[in-house]
Amino acid sequence: MSTATAKAAAGPGAVAAPGPRRRHRAPRLLPLTPATLLLLLFLGGPIGYCVWIAFTDMRLTGASTTEFVGLENFRRAFADEAFRNAVVLTLVFTLLSSFLGQNTLGLVLAGLMRRASAPVRAVTGSVVIAAWVLPEIVAGFLLYAFFRREGTLNAVLDWLHLPVQNWLFTLPILAVSFANVWRGTAFSMLVYSAALSGIPQEISEAAQVDGARGWQRLWRITLPMIRRSIGTNLMLNTLQTLSVFGLIWAMTRGGPGHRSQTLPVFMYDQAFLKSLIGYGTAVALLLLLVGALFSVVHLRLMRTEV
Repeated sequence: MSTATAKAAAGPGAVAAPGPRRRHRAPRLLPLTPATLLLLLFLGGPIGYCVWIAFTDMRLTGASTTEFVGLENFRRAFADEAFRNAVVLTLVFTLLSSFLGQNTLGLVLAGLMRRASAPVRAVTGSVVIAAWVLPEIVAGFLLYAFFRREGTLNAVLDWLHLPVQNWLFTLPILAVSFANVWRGTAFSMLVYSAALSGIPQEISEAAQVDGARGWQRLWRITLPMIRRSIGTNLMLNTLQTLSVFGLIWAMTRGGPGHRSQTLPVFMYDQAFLKSLIGYGTAVALLLLLVGALFSVVHLRLMRTEV
């Protein structure tokens, strides 16, 4: 008897028996249960606790009780001039060091290394990756020594008889942006090297035979063929840049004044230096929401290209 005949014989009120897919779904999900529980415990638990703290007036010192204050911390953040300054500096820092710096320089290095000889590729890759593997705090101290008034940069400028200045005082956000580019470009270079190696050489050669110039081949062939790698690299770089703290703290501590105080530094200052745990956590939650929103937009854009 066929399936359709069996359903007709059972009548309209009969409940269908669970199919093979439903019977075998539970055993397939069992191996995922430990990983799901660990994620809920070590990721979902702290995030949930931080969400609760963001709606309270919790302090490290000076208060014996913690009270629920609702959206007061968020209202305070949007009314705080220092918070708005940190938002602007975070956008500038992200634009300079992620979008324009690491992304562009990584693509340029990947393209140049593809045409370079093997010894040049080995030396260049080693130097760039060495900066990437350094701990963030170590890289911060190295760049502090480079940009300080008595540092390496001013020594070179003075030897060339060019004007010197205290870069960490006059242009602090540019200094920390350069430091983040110096440290993080290796990741973009590796991503784009892998993407460029997947482009068939015959396509570029055919375009060159047809008379396409170098920039035309780049704009019309190379970039469209690696656009998914560009999107993924931009997302990962942006999320990493939004969370940079140790590099800026080691170089400027957000100063002078608040001229290099991005959101992670502002959050640390409010939560641990001024003991406003509730307010600082609210700022951290806003930063988390910005990163989550950027990730969702990126994933939706990538899905529409499939």
